[in-house]
Amino acid sequence: MATREHFSSRLGFLLIAAGCAIGLGNVWRFPYITGQYGGAIFVFIYIFFLVVLGLPLLMMELAVGRASRRSLARSFEELSPNSKWHYNKFWMIAGNYVLLSFYSVVTGWMLYYCVKGFTGEFGVNSDAATAGQSFGHMLASPSDMLMNMLAVVAIAFTVCSMGLRKGVERITKPLMILLFALLFFLAIRSFTLDGFAAGIEYYLKPDLSKITDGGAARVFEVLSAAMAQAFFTLSIGIGAIQIFGTYMDSQRTLASEGLSILCLDTTVALISGLVIFPACFTYGVEPGQGPGLIFVTLVSVFSHMANGALWGGLFFLFMLFAALSTLIAVFENIIAISMELFSTSRRRAVMGNFAAILIIGLPCLFGFNLLSWIQPLGEGSTILDLEDFIVTYNILPFGALIYAAFVTWRTGWGFDNFLKECNTGKGIKMPSWGLKYYRFVVPAVIVFLILNSYYSIFIA
Repeated sequence: MATREHFSSRLGFLLIAAGCAIGLGNVWRFPYITGQYGGAIFVFIYIFFLVVLGLPLLMMELAVGRASRRSLARSFEELSPNSKWHYNKFWMIAGNYVLLSFYSVVTGWMLYYCVKGFTGEFGVNSDAATAGQSFGHMLASPSDMLMNMLAVVAIAFTVCSMGLRKGVERITKPLMILLFALLFFLAIRSFTLDGFAAGIEYYLKPDLSKITDGGAARVFEVLSAAMAQAFFTLSIGIGAIQIFGTYMDSQRTLASEGLSILCLDTTVALISGLVIFPACFTYGVEPGQGPGLIFVTLVSVFSHMANGALWGGLFFLFMLFAALSTLIAVFENIIAISMELFSTSRRRAVMGNFAAILIIGLPCLFGFNLLSWIQPLGEGSTILDLEDFIVTYNILPFGALIYAAFVTWRTGWGFDNFLKECNTGKGIKMPSWGLKYYRFVVPAVIVFLILNSYYSIFIA
């Protein structure tokens, strides 16, 4: 087996793997659903599912990567040479490209708003309606979105072109450190706002009535939301985490490393709420959901702040770092896949994928303007919604099912081999009785999430 590059430090691995998991959903979705579903009580439920569901899934990808020292392109063949498991890699690889087709566009939005923030273009005392018009103007301009998407894709691929240590690790490690520094700085600043107490009460005050009001149906809804957030925050199922398993050493067990990644991911999610909600309550705006919270509500908030250009610019710089960390991680995955699948150089893999991402990102980009008449999931939906549905509710969960079956079935890699790889090194060991849990419980939960997602989208 050819020598494979390794991370120069454990910190590099942890920060970059966490960067893959930390994305825009940590910043706007987690704080919103925490406030909606019972505050601190929901946080405890979420952390429970993160450990019992997220950690096993994370360990699966890391184990396959570390044991095979191969990306998704060759890992199944390496670990189970005489089986048919490798046929699954093709649709899982396709999932990376579908994800990047819209995530690169959204990352471009962060760059656009970061520049607008620092240059003071938010305006002074502008209301939510004005901020909404500004957001709509950006979406209606293909040229603005294309230039920003081109810039972030070029940055991410340039980082990956320099290799693991000289590029991905050297750039992403300080990027993640700056991300955490900005987050803590913005959170500390929130303590000085008049609406801090009200914002924290909305966000984290334990409120059992938000869970129980509505009876069993409401409890089911809250549990489903916690499970879904724990699952989707890690982007398991397309090999994006696996690729960093191929670069890590074997000095520590995967349970120990997995818990460290989960802690970093959850820290960003929790502290983001400390930034968002005190600001909203200070300036009397209702916390929104989705893009509206970031691009409309918070822009209105920053426009009312003293030194709003600085605070707004810093916030969107943080958002840009969060998005770029995920973009670089998935880019590294598709580059490694291309290098192994086509036996080509890193440089050629970068050039080919750079062109591919720009082309496949165009339908999503044009879906807000030139192709806005295409509404694939019903009135008001966009091509981005369809692409997000394909990845989030189909490829990711079905990919996770493949990993679960591959590491537990005898026709695949087998649980004994998986257990041995997980427990190699110092740290927390996984017990041998986990076979039934991995073989039956974890897949059952994933199937439940798939069915519940389809019910919520097409029936409820």
